[in-house]
Amino acid sequence: MTAEPNLAVPTRSHAPAPKAISVRDLHVAFRGGGKTIRAVNGVSLDVGAGEAVALIGESGSGKSVTLRALMRLHPPRRTEIQGDIRIEGEDLMRLDARGLAKLRGGKIAMVFQEPLLALDPVYTVGQQIVESIRAHAAVSPAQAREQALRSLQAVRIPSPERRLSAYPHEMSGGMRQRAMIALALAPNPRILLADEPTTALDATVQIQVLILLRELQRDLGLAIVFVTHDIGAAVEIADRVAVMYGGRIVEEAPIGTLMRDARHPYTVALLNSRQHGMEKGARLQTIPGAPPDLSALPPGCSFAARCAHARPECLGDTPPTIDLGGGHRVACVLAEGAAARPSLDVSNTEPNFAAA
Repeated sequence: MTAEPNLAVPTRSHAPAPKAISVRDLHVAFRGGGKTIRAVNGVSLDVGAGEAVALIGESGSGKSVTLRALMRLHPPRRTEIQGDIRIEGEDLMRLDARGLAKLRGGKIAMVFQEPLLALDPVYTVGQQIVESIRAHAAVSPAQAREQALRSLQAVRIPSPERRLSAYPHEMSGGMRQRAMIALALAPNPRILLADEPTTALDATVQIQVLILLRELQRDLGLAIVFVTHDIGAAVEIADRVAVMYGGRIVEEAPIGTLMRDARHPYTVALLNSRQHGMEKGARLQTIPGAPPDLSALPPGCSFAARCAHARPECLGDTPPTIDLGGGHRVACVLAEGAAARPSLDVSNTEPNFAAA
């Protein structure tokens, strides 16, 4: 007699997997000198597992402040943080010091802008990586050292065995940055935050580090948030870009969409100000004016005072974020029209507040 086939369907959870990072209505303010600096003002952002997202914008736009808030690295005595931050579904705002220590380096790690300052000068690179590994895994010193060596090999540092015994000042800028990446990745986090990691490097080394990060992201399935003011760097590494201005995300889109069809006048101005691809003798386009004072943000759109397409309504309420489809969102009253496109020259033009 033939046995009946087992047609029982195994029970599976159909709940959606949590995002690697989910941020809702994040506000970060700093108190000091009798003023309150409102550096981040209502940022909402999702980063999927294995996705690379770039935060771009001028200095002072809130990029690095947002990034550090994702690990709660701001000094609590002078910092006010409001909003919801979840790392793989875990509520970061509810974690105590012990929970944060476990999260940092375990689930999420950071590569800082200047490794010579971030690395401890009195310990060798190997000692620092071993310490990080043993803080998150029950392994022997010998096992941790072997793992540290594999981490240096993964970032392609020349003579990795010898570099384990080297101090940070004995290494070049490019090697220090690779060592910083190795230190961040040694405990096997699933999320990597990179705060302008190529700024202090020459152009050739910058490209090498960007390629390395992209390959590591692909090979390890990392989610990456990459802060930069360089659109070229964002093109090299990002799947998606969030443009920040005045502590807000003013445009967010897949990298290809942003380069083809930017809609916010600030994004358009950033694209037009690139030197790459300019004709010989052409004048470099600039953005008139200066970023807003974060201790006294104007009402409405923070970019209105510098925008050639500004209207009276831009000075009223904060512009709502308009969903254009395909992951493209823009916080601008002109977003659905043809007024803001990369072909426009928005430089050296006084804002026009005349009614349309």
